[in-house]
Amino acid sequence: MKIAVAGIGYVGLSLAVLLATEHDVTAVDVVQSKVDALTNKISPIGDPDIEKYLKTKDLRLTATVNSGKAYENADFVIVAVPTNYDPVKNYFDTSLVDSVIANVIGVNPNAVIVIKSTIPVGYTESAKQRLGTDNLIFSPEFLREGRALYDNLHPSRIIIGEKSERAKVFADMLISAAEKKDAPVLFINSTEAEAVKLFANTFLALRVSFFNELDTYAELHGLDTAQIIEGVCYDPRIGNMYNNPSFGYGGYCFPKDIKQMIANFNNVPNSLISAIAEANRTRKDHITEQIMALKPNVVGIYRLTMKADSDNYRQSSVQGVMKRLRGNGVEVVIYEPVLEDDKFFGSRVIRDLDEFFSLCDVIVANRYSPELEAISNKVYTRDIFRRD
Repeated sequence: MKIAVAGIGYVGLSLAVLLATEHDVTAVDVVQSKVDALTNKISPIGDPDIEKYLKTKDLRLTATVNSGKAYENADFVIVAVPTNYDPVKNYFDTSLVDSVIANVIGVNPNAVIVIKSTIPVGYTESAKQRLGTDNLIFSPEFLREGRALYDNLHPSRIIIGEKSERAKVFADMLISAAEKKDAPVLFINSTEAEAVKLFANTFLALRVSFFNELDTYAELHGLDTAQIIEGVCYDPRIGNMYNNPSFGYGGYCFPKDIKQMIANFNNVPNSLISAIAEANRTRKDHITEQIMALKPNVVGIYRLTMKADSDNYRQSSVQGVMKRLRGNGVEVVIYEPVLEDDKFFGSRVIRDLDEFFSLCDVIVANRYSPELEAISNKVYTRDIFRRD
């Protein structure tokens, strides 16, 4: 097959690398530096498996900024461009997805377009009518940033939002390139597939919020959070995953997906869905209060990234804590190696770890690291299990 992938983020790049083990794949992006990096077999995102595959595998993968050339002979075009939440419209901004689809139709109307971007419930059916094509399929992704290729190689499930022969062909391509061959495959309606994606992320955000509130209770009552969580999670119906306390959910996906889900429930009776975002705000308020109780003059933020082995700090939960601390008049400085600027939202970036340690009264770490051991008495974290 000839496949084009629009968007070299963690979703698009991991799919491009996966499918390039067996097919001719062209990755498309508007950012020339990403294209150049990929052309030189350098991953533009932090993902150890992608980095390994680019260096060691004989991939049939090219990259370009010329979208028309990439689409013109493609059998399948995978759309993996961002859909940021628009607070004014109270809805996902799907303009980039619309643009890619229109571009593909103009160049190659026979190509099957598979949307991997997260979209509102009902988008695929409405886009078919608006854009005048029946060649749209939605297939949700369930990937972790930093482990996206691994999750494609070992899928928990494959869901295709169409019941057709071409849907089966696409599913077979994913299974054939994966290492795990027995993942369940579901062929369902597009609108239900869109709902699956949003409800899955909403449940995960709910789970994060639940264990964070458990930790808040334990912290304020002088209890051992780890013992409580261990006892709770031995119940097989609950399971020992997604249970390590943090400063709240964040990152690229959860905040916007929860906002979209709340918008979807605007005229639907609910209490739980709308409470998830409020629980996340409450957690950040609590974390800030605990830090302020230590009466620091200078607070150091150790890493902005959401989790270990990640280079992504978009909407990371610690940023909410930073804003609250600054609002309380505390000086905030940051240690974050992936930042190139000397300031981040008005806070000084320090690149020398020893200087960072000596300057700060309290060091705040959403995720702990062994390099904090030397000054552990200064560290405030709720990373109970020292893992994601």
